[in-house]
Amino acid sequence: MTKVKKFEFSPFQENTYVLYDETKECVIIDPGCYDESERKRLVDFIEENELKPVKLLNTHCHLDHIFGNKFVAEKYNLSLECHEGELVVLNYSAQAARMYGLNLEPSPHPGKFIEEGDIIKFGQTSLSSIFVPGHSPAHLCFYCEKESFLIAGDTLFKMSIGRTDLPGGNHETLLKNIKEKLFTLPDDTLVYSGHMEETNIGFEKINNPFVGANAIH
Repeated sequence: MTKVKKFEFSPFQENTYVLYDETKECVIIDPGCYDESERKRLVDFIEENELKPVKLLNTHCHLDHIFGNKFVAEKYNLSLECHEGELVVLNYSAQAARMYGLNLEPSPHPGKFIEEGDIIKFGQTSLSSIFVPGHSPAHLCFYCEKESFLIAGDTLFKMSIGRTDLPGGNHETLLKNIKEKLFTLPDDTLVYSGHMEETNIGFEKINNPFVGANAIH
């Protein structure tokens, strides 16, 4: 069984996820650990559970989702994996950090690019990648069909959606992709978002004010 551990990190209250199963292999998704205390929380959990990190994944490369990329890559000797279309966002991250007055250890360049439909395997777990641009130019979600959950990044939130006013964002594109690619998943699919609490596909299909059945236009 695949387990999902959520950490809330940084001034942006970003959700970082560690996924692991009975083999003890794990993947770290969107490490937003900003300072030493947050990095320690992440490492302590991994060590206490005797986990072996085998992959570092980014759903997208906005500042709050990559604060810990360099630390995780160096600590566990991992190569960053994301979609190639996020390079423009990754390359802008230092400037974005300066705009917010925040420190950023430069993220490593991706060692591998993920395309839509790629299968990401660790331990006995498989995740399929879903290409859902709109919040960012090449945003990916990671879907575990066997355990019926989705790592949604900043695409879909409980009663909300990702903002689309940042460079590379497009509101209509995001709405279209949520409806066509995420709302086609089973209703009981648990959605782990990049911020805030969990939700599920069935609830959002009905209640989300942006893309649900009763959406306000």
